Amino acid sequence: MSVLPVRTMGDPVLREKARPIENFDKALRRLADDMVETMYDSNGVGLAAPQVGVSGRMFVFDDGETGPMAVVNPELYDHEGEQDGEEGCLSLPGIYFNVKRAMNVKLRGWDVDGRPIQLEGEGLLARIFQHENDHIDGVLFIDRLSEETRKEAMKLLREQELGLVAPDQRSSRAL
Repeated sequence: MSVLPVRTMGDPVLREKARPIENFDKALRRLADDMVETMYDSNGVGLAAPQVGVSGRMFVFDDGETGPMAVVNPELYDHEGEQDGEEGCLSLPGIYFNVKRAMNVKLRGWDVDGRPIQLEGEGLLARIFQHENDHIDGVLFIDRLSEETRKEAMKLLREQELGLVAPDQRSSRAL
């Protein structure tokens, strides 16, 4: 296994809708293993294929209870309830903002061997599913912020890029 470079905001792959994965082969299993290694190395709880430069509908996650696990061609359904909690992102390092998400969500997809899987997420796990699924649709968590808060996030990113402020070094894990 190897750690892959994580793409950051500005990389076009993060804004593209990823392509469905059709080949469940050794290369897909290797990619999933490398993504899990990268996620852990980056202190993340989730990582989508576009974040490592691959336009494929797959993400990996580990919420501390369910994972590590890879989901290929995921589909989310039965969104219920609401939660408002802090999110960070490995592709937007050093910024954290509250994002509204469904409290519960169901997911169906395939594992890396092509076997169908169904999962239910509540709380953090539901948040991870929604955040990572957004990535494979070309959506970043800052897109879910109010216009005012999004401007604040963009300002922080620019200030970090210019070296005017240090990235927020939270001990919480990013998505």
